[in-house]
Amino acid sequence: MKNKKVVVIGGGITGMTAAYFLQKEIKEKLLPLEVKLIESSNRLGGVIQTIRKDGFIIEKGPDSIVVTKKSGLKLIEEIGLKEQVIYNIAGKSYIYARGKLHTMPEGSYMGIPTKVTPFAVSSLFSPLGKMRAAGDFILPKGRPQINQSLGLFFRRRLGDEVVENLIEPLLSGIYSGDIDDLSLMALFPNFYEMEQKHRSLVLGLKHTVPKRKKPVKKQGSRKGMFISLKNGLETLIEELEKQIDKETIQKETSVVKIVKGPSGYELTLADGKIEKADIVVITTGHHLAQQMLKDYSFMDIFKTMPANSLATVSMAFPKSKIQDDIEGSGFIVSRNSDFRITACTWTHKKWPGTTPDGKVLLRTYVGRTDDQEAVNLSDEEIIKIALNDLNKTMNITEKPEFTIVSRYKNMMPQYNVGHLQMMEGVKQSLASELPGVFLAGGSFEGLGIPGCIDQGVNAVDRILKFVE
Repeated sequence: MKNKKVVVIGGGITGMTAAYFLQKEIKEKLLPLEVKLIESSNRLGGVIQTIRKDGFIIEKGPDSIVVTKKSGLKLIEEIGLKEQVIYNIAGKSYIYARGKLHTMPEGSYMGIPTKVTPFAVSSLFSPLGKMRAAGDFILPKGRPQINQSLGLFFRRRLGDEVVENLIEPLLSGIYSGDIDDLSLMALFPNFYEMEQKHRSLVLGLKHTVPKRKKPVKKQGSRKGMFISLKNGLETLIEELEKQIDKETIQKETSVVKIVKGPSGYELTLADGKIEKADIVVITTGHHLAQQMLKDYSFMDIFKTMPANSLATVSMAFPKSKIQDDIEGSGFIVSRNSDFRITACTWTHKKWPGTTPDGKVLLRTYVGRTDDQEAVNLSDEEIIKIALNDLNKTMNITEKPEFTIVSRYKNMMPQYNVGHLQMMEGVKQSLASELPGVFLAGGSFEGLGIPGCIDQGVNAVDRILKFVE
């Protein structure tokens, strides 16, 4: 029997995970399959990219993997990188609101208080705001519904002030979106289930969130809930690439069209050549997926799915040139503040091994949902915005030694209300019209590195079921 050919399109963490585990299954079980991984750029890893410069380790994309989602650490261990795992230092974090920095209330879980006292004494909220948030203890649970926005849900439970000064800066920072559009059921179905079961979110969290063990001391500070690798997250990409068969990977190759042929699928490449496949896994963003499958009308729905843009600015300074330094790992910014940056990470404190002695590494984020045009400004203009906003909380006395500006245009997919229903419809249409074509990646059913790894693994499971 001739081997069936699986083509994975997109060499980000989703596509690499799918190719790695599929290759492993083929070898261990002697399956009649072969796999090819196609990537349009000259490198693998997508947004995961590390710059190693003058003793600094600088992440251009994500800087960490959350420990509570197990798939990230599991993949790291699978490919033999366990000894390189490092944990962040869990110092204080802050929120800039009403003209100053406020300490993040201890015991907050995604902005929801799990401890009453730190919330009650916090300077972040007015007495009226605290009273309104206490309504969570007495309000009835919401009526059952298929979907609602994160903003609507949290405002009903905790009030506008807690949402605008705590929950919105946190969640908008994570998802680069507007919480009044983002889907509760696509991103946090556990909160909906918590309310339905326990009525109160605060009480529900006390029942469902595991009590944290006593903090583990590391390098004189508490061990945090995020991990990276000693030489940066791109180490994960580099090791995965080494362990995927060399002949499997084809870089600098773009797929522009996919159609169902008389026997399998025909992939038209940018140079006009045709690549044939029996099974296709598309791990690109949704706009590219739609363009490749533009002959199939059920994919048109992705034309209207938004994707936001983001820019980051990493800046290195001598420690002596940063005055009014604040003890902590960084801050996020309330949307009502006069800032154009959305957050700042004090990388040298969060990840001490990334920065040489006597140096400071700051990373700021630009691109609020109502300020997307900022991402299109020149490097000089973005750096000026970052320094101007930083000097509202710090006193930086000279220009940075170097800066690295990274832009991610239309690369932050938005899981808005109705996303789950949209994806269910697309999957049903794929199964009936294009059997053996699968979608996986950040645009579809899980954001963040662990979510993408999970989808890569799930794609392999779907392939194996399909060929049974």
